[in-house]
Amino acid sequence: MLTEFKMPELGENVSAGTIARILVNIGDAIAVGQNVLEVETDKAVAEIPSTVAGVVREIRVKEGQKVNTGAVLFTLDSDSAARPAAAAKEEQPVPAQPAAPTAAPAAPKEAPAPATAPKSPAPAAVPSVAQGKVRAAPSTRQFALNNDVDLSLVPSGDGSGRVTTQDVKNYIALRDSGTPSAPAAAAEKEAPAPVSASITAGESGVDTWGAVEVLPLSTLKTKAAVHLTSCWQTIPHVTHFDKADITELEAFRQASARKAEARGVRLTITAFLIKALPEVLKRFPTFNASIDMDNLQLSLKKYYNIGVAVDTENGLLVPNIRSVDQKNVTDISVEMAELAKKARDRKLTLEEMRGATFTVSNLGGLGGYAFTPIINAPEVAILGVSRSVVEPVYLDGEFQPRLMLPLSLSYDHRAIDGADAARFLRFLCDALAQPWQLLLGA
Repeated sequence: MLTEFKMPELGENVSAGTIARILVNIGDAIAVGQNVLEVETDKAVAEIPSTVAGVVREIRVKEGQKVNTGAVLFTLDSDSAARPAAAAKEEQPVPAQPAAPTAAPAAPKEAPAPATAPKSPAPAAVPSVAQGKVRAAPSTRQFALNNDVDLSLVPSGDGSGRVTTQDVKNYIALRDSGTPSAPAAAAEKEAPAPVSASITAGESGVDTWGAVEVLPLSTLKTKAAVHLTSCWQTIPHVTHFDKADITELEAFRQASARKAEARGVRLTITAFLIKALPEVLKRFPTFNASIDMDNLQLSLKKYYNIGVAVDTENGLLVPNIRSVDQKNVTDISVEMAELAKKARDRKLTLEEMRGATFTVSNLGGLGGYAFTPIINAPEVAILGVSRSVVEPVYLDGEFQPRLMLPLSLSYDHRAIDGADAARFLRFLCDALAQPWQLLLGA
């Protein structure tokens, strides 16, 4: 019996996703729970497990395609066992042969090429249309997606079956001109574009001043750009700066680090800071809130989920640690490490990206002494952490070397006044300066 496997619900308020990778082929026998797709959404790449077992008979989506929830992804034969290899091989699409491409008919004598056109040494080869799973670079897939092009319809200009960005450009030009001629597409591919032509994402070229390489934005970066632009344009940002004396805290961390490492845990200052935040947020509840300007109300959250910004090669991701007030520093350190690894491996789930009430962005490992982080709406504040530095501080009638941690608090001025922001950050600095206070409630 043939069964349709459809795009499942991806999370609250998520109605579609982009197919990042297809993990199965036609003829594969799959089991319930086996991952069959990777789907990109606004801020995560989620692996999609199959809810049915059977043999894949038809794949109805392609990599780079945007698919709505409920759309059919695969058709499976749920009554079939794994097929013999020979049978599976027969059903696999036949790739285009790179050798000896079929020559196109010679141009009629009545329609000679213009005198200015370069002479061709041989008749143009008919580009082969890629069969089955299209072979193309990620930049080509992104370019096709941006221009609403189905890659399976684009001929491979060199006959190898691999579709290039130039092949997609040729296809678009022919599509827009209404002349779907394969030989013409090949001829267009052979003609070099003038240096004054516009340079498309994924390509290199020359503009008025010199060489240029244009990189396409990934789905994650595109979504992040839209979200951050909205946050910056709609939230009246103010950033308040202060420094915390973490001399004793760092000494305590180092004294505890060896025992923690013996248990496989790496203690960091960030973990102590996150542990301190719920006590500060309880004292200043308007910082653990979201603002609704449509209904003119502020929702104070009674739970404490702290988002932690993670720098990855795919862009900035912000998973969150749930119920921080109910966890100790060791628990927080372990969970932070696990979430950071999942972020870098593109394994975060949508649920791990949702529900944060306050965010921490730590750039201390990269340098700098202050920055102005953008608030992650619907939150109303975000804390930036920079690199700690030993500075001379006047204490008890003399200058003493103290390890100072720069903190940058951006807040939504619609919900928070400047005086409250100063009190919030000073209270946090005092808590970090007296690390034994962190043991309360741990």
